Amino acid sequence: MYFEDDDVLGGTPKSRFFDIVFHANRNVVTKELESIMEWMAALELIVEQKCGLDVEKEVRNILFDDSKAKELEHKINSLYIEYMGKILSQSE
Repeated sequence: MYFEDDDVLGGTPKSRFFDIVFHANRNVVTKELESIMEWMAALELIVEQKCGLDVEKEVRNILFDDSKAKELEHKINSLYIEYMGKILSQSE
């Protein structure tokens, strides 16, 4: 899924996410960013311990695999939208 600057969101998921992060309550944003870091750390531990894989190598393989570019972009956009929602729901 490709987003244009004139999309329904008024920009890309990435640009909207940063607009929200820079204007939302700092405590809410801090909490969500800490949650993202915890989530990433847990995922890395799972990959290392359960799968026995080198996380950095596996991540690089996905980042530089052109055949996975669309899937990766879709996942990134989904995460931006998910965390926008989390921040906005706590900022009301």
